[in-house]
Amino acid sequence: MLLASRAMVSLAEASVRQVNEAVTLPQYRTLVLLATRGPCRLADLADAMGVNPSTATRMCDRLVRKGLIDRARDQLDRREIELSLSSNGRSLVEAVSVRRHALVQGMLGAIPVDERRGMVRALTLLAQASGDTPAQHWAAGWSTP
Repeated sequence: MLLASRAMVSLAEASVRQVNEAVTLPQYRTLVLLATRGPCRLADLADAMGVNPSTATRMCDRLVRKGLIDRARDQLDRREIELSLSSNGRSLVEAVSVRRHALVQGMLGAIPVDERRGMVRALTLLAQASGDTPAQHWAAGWSTP
């Protein structure tokens, strides 16, 4: 498990770095959360990230400066700030997803074909056990075996 985890983190870092060297993996994770959840309040984003609101604020400040997210006052409660991906942020998330897909395909090419089906089943079970929803990942262009 630790070896697989290391391989996947390495793959994630490489896919982000190859698309945009100025974005860190935690920053990219923030962008992905906004891409999958849609616009949200800072407190909700911090909760989804598992960090304090002050940490999320600093992260979002950096991403706003990089032009990857937008801030706007909530229309219903002007005290609240709504965060959303900018068009540049959406383009970056899409480009990283395409790059990651290519890197994963290359990595899977080194695994014998007759071993892949069992590996996909095992990884799907792992994702379900972790509380992740595999269907979200398959919707990003992957197909089930």
